[in-house]
Amino acid sequence: MALSGGSKPGRLKIYILIGIAAVLFLPPFAKYQALRHKSKKIDEQIARLKAENKRLEEESLKLQTDIAYIEKRARENTGMVRRGEIVIKEVQPKKK
Repeated sequence: MALSGGSKPGRLKIYILIGIAAVLFLPPFAKYQALRHKSKKIDEQIARLKAENKRLEEESLKLQTDIAYIEKRARENTGMVRRGEIVIKEVQPKKK
């Protein structure tokens, strides 16, 4: 009895098993990939928010302790000037 490439019914069973495995495996795998992508986006957002939080904490500390910084921010936000200072404003040309 010679060994052949396999019988057609045997190959059919293998193809059916592969098909069933693919049908059972692919939807959870796709969901896993989507969740992994979402997790990566959330991790990036967390990193950005941590950096922003650190920046805001540093600015808060400056606003509590650094008189020069407080004055600078007050001047920028309110347009205040000291007595004797000359204000120079840049005027943008009007578009025609």
